Amino acid sequence: MENIRCAWCLGSPEYIHYHDTEWGIPVYDDQSLFECIVLESAQAGLSWITILRKREGYRALFHNFAPIKVANMNEADVERLLLDERIVRHRAKIEATINNAKAFLKIADEFGSFSQYYWGFSDNKIIDNPIRNHTDAPAVTELSTRFSKDLKKRGFKFLGATTCYAFMQATGMVNDHIADCVSRTTCSSVKRELG
Repeated sequence: MENIRCAWCLGSPEYIHYHDTEWGIPVYDDQSLFECIVLESAQAGLSWITILRKREGYRALFHNFAPIKVANMNEADVERLLLDERIVRHRAKIEATINNAKAFLKIADEFGSFSQYYWGFSDNKIIDNPIRNHTDAPAVTELSTRFSKDLKKRGFKFLGATTCYAFMQATGMVNDHIADCVSRTTCSSVKRELG
């Protein structure tokens, strides 16, 4: 019997691999959460497959997503990155990544970790949505709007409510795998182990 997957991932092997091994699995590690912030904010206005295919470039050019190293990048780094085809060459997004690293570190300092701040929005719970078809999943929710507004208040850029909802899905705060998707059970079992 063939495994059933969320339809959005069926367009490429990269999508399937990402769906099967990462999307929706709860993330509690700050560096991994920062990686997701960088990639989701870079994706704004583009397809996710574009970002997946450039992920290794982001990893190489943004210090393996170490927020303290990214926060120390400067204008010369921005100019250099604008010439590198391994990432999306968009000045405002590159500058936002450096800016967001600084804001990320302030939150981590205030709350003990970015993870504690982030998971506090859902009272440290995973929100399991009864999704029958991937088109049933919302693009934005009251929670993603609240999260986005708080991030903006703290200085983050390129993280609107829709991008924040995608971040919440990717990092497992929201389980939007369709009901009969093979990965929905995986996310639930990880939730039990970690939660």
